[in-house]
Amino acid sequence: MTTFTVAGTTLSSRLFLGTSHYPSPQVLSDAVTASATQVLTVGLRRLQPENGGGNSFWQRVQAMNCHILPNTAGCHTADEAITLAQMAREIFGTPWIKLEVIGDDYTLQPDTHATLQSATVLAKEGFAVFAYTTDDLVIAQKLQDAGCAAVMPWAAPIGTGRGPLNPYALETLRRRLPDAVLVVDAGLGRPSHAAAVMELGFDAVLLNTAVAQAGDPVRMARAFADGVAAGRAAYESTPMPERAAAQASTPTVGVPFWHAP
Repeated sequence: MTTFTVAGTTLSSRLFLGTSHYPSPQVLSDAVTASATQVLTVGLRRLQPENGGGNSFWQRVQAMNCHILPNTAGCHTADEAITLAQMAREIFGTPWIKLEVIGDDYTLQPDTHATLQSATVLAKEGFAVFAYTTDDLVIAQKLQDAGCAAVMPWAAPIGTGRGPLNPYALETLRRRLPDAVLVVDAGLGRPSHAAAVMELGFDAVLLNTAVAQAGDPVRMARAFADGVAAGRAAYESTPMPERAAAQASTPTVGVPFWHAP
């Protein structure tokens, strides 16, 4: 699988993993190893390494030798997200930030206007912004123009595991934003979902619940890694065009034809 570059960093794995809801820290460690991921997301509201309660977990995450992508999960306004991002940069020592500003608590749909507002501020402050958004093309274009390192549209609402609900919209994003780093974030439940969006040309996928809450998170992490690799390989191989009618794969030239009596 080919490498790609985001925020000045070259990665060989196109699978990003979250770190919450695992049965145990050891299962998380084993799943990270099985997935071969190089990027882990960590929620600052759930984990503050300077506090004693989260310190051992933070040390375990550090020992995994992955790039840390702090997130602003739980924020509902642009000001909240900006403040939390600034705290994350100090605590985790990275300018990377997964920007989440939630507009609806039931669907966890992002507030795209507040996301764009905070992304614009953070990009100007030198953050590498990974912006969680919907599959809306216009918002994605504006986020790219604002200087986001990656635009991260959902496939379906967070934690639903329903897979890509609007493949046409995702395909349109890839076609219209050929130079953007696009990472599908949220809604993937099966490795086949990951393969499907990777076949559309997305640069990577980010998921958490699909692995963490699987019956066997470690095997599922490996399965997702395989799905991502297969989808990317298919995209790079240029799939055959779809046809409206059947076309025989066996040559008919020189083959005798006859009619039944």
